[in-house]
Amino acid sequence: MNLKKDVAEMREWMIQVDEEFLMRDFEYKSPEELEEALQEMKRAKDDVLQKEVRVKILKDNINVLISKMPPGGPDLSPELTEVLHNYQKLCDRFKSKCHTLEEVWSCWIELLQYLDVESGWLKTLEEKVQATENVPENTESISEALESLESVSLRHPGDNRTQIRELGQTLIDGGILDEIISEKLENFNLRYEDLTQLAAARQMSLEQKLGTLRENETALHTLQTSLTQLDQTLTSYLTDRIDAFQLPTGSSGKLAPRS
Repeated sequence: MNLKKDVAEMREWMIQVDEEFLMRDFEYKSPEELEEALQEMKRAKDDVLQKEVRVKILKDNINVLISKMPPGGPDLSPELTEVLHNYQKLCDRFKSKCHTLEEVWSCWIELLQYLDVESGWLKTLEEKVQATENVPENTESISEALESLESVSLRHPGDNRTQIRELGQTLIDGGILDEIISEKLENFNLRYEDLTQLAAARQMSLEQKLGTLRENETALHTLQTSLTQLDQTLTSYLTDRIDAFQLPTGSSGKLAPRS
């Protein structure tokens, strides 16, 4: 009977597809392998979903046959029910598998984007730190260098590193690109720690220099004020002394003879 053969072929096809795509252990050791697996799974899912027309035709043909079958004839209803159930289950599993791989790929792309943003920020931070190596020893220059360095830190999103850690750990826990991600995270964390510690040390040094310069300027201003006041006092004193020793005019101005 052709319909019985069709049911057997459909059952065999579903077993084959299940073993080839759903039961197979995929290893994703590179982004290329992951992307290729995703595209392959999408194509397989589309092929499975396209079989829906054939399954519907098979169902209709069997139902017609059953309606015409005399009592006591072969009953294909159980086999049809099994095929329909297994096909729907197969479709759901393919959809779920594709969704999982899409989520994994999206997670990988998001991780790369965060790493790219952070790498750009670290490069800017490094440039700002290098620019503060030979700052002129004056209040204005050091204040500008300090503000420039602080502005980079203030513009940095605080949760970027947390996102990188969580995304990376999610993929590693799933055995996805674990070696590549571990290496990327290790390199990023080392660079992040080195540069942020260097920037913090440089910022502290600049703050100390700025504080010292301002203290010196305050002390110098106080000294200059004191010297000005002293100069005024001395000038006034000398003026008074000179006035006191000036000779009087006229006959009454003769000096008395010494005794």
